[in-house]
Amino acid sequence: MGQMESRNPATEELLATYETLSDGEIEAKLAAAETAAASHRRVPVEDRAAMLAKAAKVLERNRNTFAEILTQEMGKPIVAARAEVEKCALVCRYYAEKGPEFLADKPLDSNATRSFVRYLPIGPVLAVMPWNFPFWQVFRFAAPALVAGNVGLLKHASNVPQSALAIEDIFREAGFGDGVFQTLLIGSDKVAQVLKDDRVKAATLTGSEGAGRAVASLAGDQIKKTVLELGGSDPFIVMPSADFDKALDAAVAGRTLNNGQSCIAAKRFIIHADIHDRFVDAFAERISSLPVGDPMDENVAIGPLAMRQIRDDIAEQVEQSVAAGARRVAGAQMLGGRGYFYQPGLLADIPKQAPVYYEEVFGPVALAFKAASLDEAIEIANATRFGLGSAIFTNDESEMETAANEIDAGATFVNSIVASDPRMPFGGVKASGYGRELSEEGMEEFMNLKTVVVA
Repeated sequence: MGQMESRNPATEELLATYETLSDGEIEAKLAAAETAAASHRRVPVEDRAAMLAKAAKVLERNRNTFAEILTQEMGKPIVAARAEVEKCALVCRYYAEKGPEFLADKPLDSNATRSFVRYLPIGPVLAVMPWNFPFWQVFRFAAPALVAGNVGLLKHASNVPQSALAIEDIFREAGFGDGVFQTLLIGSDKVAQVLKDDRVKAATLTGSEGAGRAVASLAGDQIKKTVLELGGSDPFIVMPSADFDKALDAAVAGRTLNNGQSCIAAKRFIIHADIHDRFVDAFAERISSLPVGDPMDENVAIGPLAMRQIRDDIAEQVEQSVAAGARRVAGAQMLGGRGYFYQPGLLADIPKQAPVYYEEVFGPVALAFKAASLDEAIEIANATRFGLGSAIFTNDESEMETAANEIDAGATFVNSIVASDPRMPFGGVKASGYGRELSEEGMEEFMNLKTVVVA
């Protein structure tokens, strides 16, 4: 066994330590999940939905307490932390309302007396989740999974154990039975052991490309279903017809949300040559003026990065890119003192040999590119192995249509930043993963779509 630490990235203070599970304790959790799966699937869907609605009430009633856990454990501004908790309540209410409808038998045309698809749970699902949205990433998996009759095993990121345990408590307080949702305080070295276990039927992972490859490879060997939501290097195209101020506001918000630590953050800003210089100058001024500091302060826009290693990695990416010829337009500097703070900034004139040209930048550094036409903008947008989200700002209908068809991504948002929504399927293509979360499609990922034919 080892230890797991919860550390405040703004102060570097150690908040709490937890013992990781022994092999015997992992076995007990797996046995409990198997038992729970057999009983939970028989609970009427209306009752499962009612428990999910109660989970929403628990989240709302304790919003401020949970938000403080998020901010103190991974550094997101407190206002954003409250919004994250509220969004988790929203996804619980959505599936509480829509779950029974989604799970209803779907009639099929056939030569039989009656034929239909019945949606049945598959059992325990392992969720390997990241630290950047410690509640939301889990709830967007758990809400559809639990109302569908599955049970969850959460292996959360090792730097957010308080969040992981709080989520388990929320589902318990909402009335879900023993073993229906369990947090496994384990390191990444134990994931293979859990995933190989016959009692675990599938896995969902949100995280790095490397982690996705490892889980997908192992699950494939075991013939187990996976859903992967991996990295992103999302393009944000601005055309001359766009509302300039609206696009600028969205660019700043899209790059700095959650301290820039989001897979679907706008990262590569592809600006038409006619407005490029003006946009870059305005963007640089705006991003340089954002207040950086204590994330518990309501007026702070940018808190610390979640871990020292993340801050150091971004600093190295930026410095290597500047050395390769990228122009530091504003900010993008390490900040001294306590805490893992990094000054948000903007790079332009980025050569192809610069690391930031082809790597995901997981922090508040924007990358500006110039394009002479929409075709060139889309060519730059697609010049990445990632394909998660994308955005285009334009008031030209033909440009909107072209972007929707030609950008290689799981989503294209027009005149707004990319955001996940319980009502819409979410996921990527290429190295950003496969499968979908949210909406009806997300629920079906971990269901047995059984064909039933009555002669």
